[in-house]
Amino acid sequence: MYVYDEANNLAKAIKESKEYLEYKKVKQEVNSNSEMKSKIEEFEKLRYEVQLATFQGETQNTEKTKKLEEMYQILLQDEKIKEFFDIEVRFNIMLADVNKIIGESVQDLLQ
Repeated sequence: MYVYDEANNLAKAIKESKEYLEYKKVKQEVNSNSEMKSKIEEFEKLRYEVQLATFQGETQNTEKTKKLEEMYQILLQDEKIKEFFDIEVRFNIMLADVNKIIGESVQDLLQ
C-alpha cells in the first residue's frame, strides 16, 4: 500500500506545483476567450493530424506541415497564446521528467 500512498503524494505535489498552477490559470484564461480557444483547437487538430500521419509512416504531407508552421507563427504573435504554449511546454516537461524517473526505477525489470 505504501506505493499508492506515495503516488497520491506525487499527484498532490504535481497539483501544487508552479507549473501546474500557472498552466491551469492560463488555460482558464484562454478557454474563457472563445476566439483564442477556437484558434488553439484548430491548431491542435492540425498538429494531431500531422503527428498521426508521421506515426503511421505516411510520407510527410508538406502542405499540412507548412500550414501548421504558418498557424504556429501567427498564434505566437498573440502574447496570451504564446504564454499558454510556453507554460504548456514547461508543464509537459515536468510530467515527462517524472515519468522518466519512475521508468528508470524499474529499468532493470524491463531489460
